[in-house]
Amino acid sequence: MILGGAMRAPGSEDAVVIEKGKKAGEPHVITVNCPDRTGLGCDICRIVLDFGLYIKKGDVTTDGVWCYIVLWVVPHYDSLILRWSHDLKTQLLSVCPSCPTYFLLNLMSPSPTPTSVYLLNFFCLDRTGLLHDVTQVLTELELSIQSVKVTTTPDERVLDLFFITDNLDLLHTKKRQDETLVQFRSVLGESCISCELKLAGPEYEYHQKIPSLSPEVAEELFMMSEQLTDEEDNRAQALSDDMIKMKKNSSVTVDNSLSPSHTLLQIRCADHRGLLYDVLRTLKDFNVKISYGRFLPRTQGHRDIERFVQVKDEKKILDPDKQSSLCLRLKAEMLHPLRVIITNRGPDTELVVANPVELSGKGRPRVFYDVTLSLKVLGICVFSAEIRRYTAGNREWEVYRFLLDENCLFQLGSASVRNEIANQVKHGLGNHIESRGSTWGSSSTLGIHRSCGGIHKNMEAPIGAVVVSTRIWGRSLARATHGEKRKDEPAARGGI
Repeated sequence: MILGGAMRAPGSEDAVVIEKGKKAGEPHVITVNCPDRTGLGCDICRIVLDFGLYIKKGDVTTDGVWCYIVLWVVPHYDSLILRWSHDLKTQLLSVCPSCPTYFLLNLMSPSPTPTSVYLLNFFCLDRTGLLHDVTQVLTELELSIQSVKVTTTPDERVLDLFFITDNLDLLHTKKRQDETLVQFRSVLGESCISCELKLAGPEYEYHQKIPSLSPEVAEELFMMSEQLTDEEDNRAQALSDDMIKMKKNSSVTVDNSLSPSHTLLQIRCADHRGLLYDVLRTLKDFNVKISYGRFLPRTQGHRDIERFVQVKDEKKILDPDKQSSLCLRLKAEMLHPLRVIITNRGPDTELVVANPVELSGKGRPRVFYDVTLSLKVLGICVFSAEIRRYTAGNREWEVYRFLLDENCLFQLGSASVRNEIANQVKHGLGNHIESRGSTWGSSSTLGIHRSCGGIHKNMEAPIGAVVVSTRIWGRSLARATHGEKRKDEPAARGGI
């Protein structure tokens, strides 16, 4: 039996249908109707997240051969150019098996050729927000950042090395390269001294092998929240009272009584952007296959997710140890899909963000974009930045490091200021979407100074949050952030 309509011809573009909302604010509907495979839902949700879309609700049905997926989505960023008909649909089609013999062909065919990595390097005058502006151009061109090295010189110039891949697989063509360079020179303007794009050489492998984290920072960054008491975890994340209540109500349950052949997973947790992706990538890494599922609309800041699943050989999840490990991992990913800390790096202040990498080797999309946007809004310049892969706890992590410029409005040595900056970054990354009465920003320590231009027009509040004020903090902010640094200030720590 084929679910969700008649079988499509192999390679048919009808496998993905996008129906745009008829009115402003109305969700757009993405329908995927194609042969099934384990992890397909995860790959689709990753693309949706990568295109800056927020999933309001979703349904998936499969008979083990064919699947039917429907997602209701809304744009999260008003500032990004979204090319629905071509780029989004093309990317979704690229992960859909073209025919029922997909698995057999994959087993018989040789390993796919790795995607070519290119080096984009430019040298220009520095300015606040430059790193995010460059990242936005890369995002709109559908160029994915694999690794970064950003360095600021004493004379206020920057040398940026971006190792990138092309989602459209066209960067080997002169037309695509020229388009990319034109866009970059346009955003850099007269400050551009040089800009070059070429195929990456041995420097990429060398760059990947450079040690990244000290043992102390790694221990703090990758400490699982299950190892902390509730009080320690809440304090480490500087959670609001509403969020602490939501966290206490989060749960993952396993039920084998409702179906003779499937296990029911019931998940209840606080909402955040990318939640469905985080759940599905965990199931994919555990090799769990979804037969039927619903991603229900948000209710009072919470999400309910129901999934009828099977493991290999179409069996239930009966092993108590596997049930326990799956539930613990799901709960950790629901509460902390990303880790955020602000710590010391010698005499300097460093922002560190980490997210787990899928077993397939794919990292979480848009992390670099969201972090640089948050820093731009705060008016904090980045002295240097880099992206590395790091292995901890039998898992691979993608680690983003930002050395913050001390010449900014805030006293970066203060623990309270660090906590507030970490909160701003977490919100920008799509942290748990607060219920009514919450704001994108935080309470009393940070504000947007007049020199930062207020809240930047490109900064969007998370879906469901309410920005109640864009007032200038002025003198109260100066009182909160001025004063001598304390060398014994603890690092600010948070996990999304």
